[in-house]
Amino acid sequence: QVQLVQAGGGSVQAGGSLKLSCVASGFIDIKYCQAWFRRVPGKERELVAHLDREGITTFADSVKGRFTFSQDNTENILYLQMNDLKPEDTGMYYCARDKGGPLFDGCSSSFVYWGPGTQVNVSS
Repeated sequence: QVQLVQAGGGSVQAGGSLKLSCVASGFIDIKYCQAWFRRVPGKERELVAHLDREGITTFADSVKGRFTFSQDNTENILYLQMNDLKPEDTGMYYCARDKGGPLFDGCSSSFVYWGPGTQVNVSS
């Protein structure tokens, strides 16, 4: 079965760093759009960043210059390095994948595979 397992959340002071991980297993060997979302209670889920099938990354304006992607392709792990964290970064962070497709097909908003989320708390 397909599965996304997350880790790396925690509590830090403003200005600190965390590195989130998303380990994928059970997926067939095709190209997937991958994304990180975050959510606070009572508000809509926010797209933080996504990685397209060509490996190009896009970040929300609120995190540009502070968050970066990295991958361990051998172990099928996607990382989100979060630096200079701010209290407004607090939330539940989720990794997600779409259904997969050819290399040059564009990513859509239809992310159908989701990790369980990991909590990030940033204090002032």
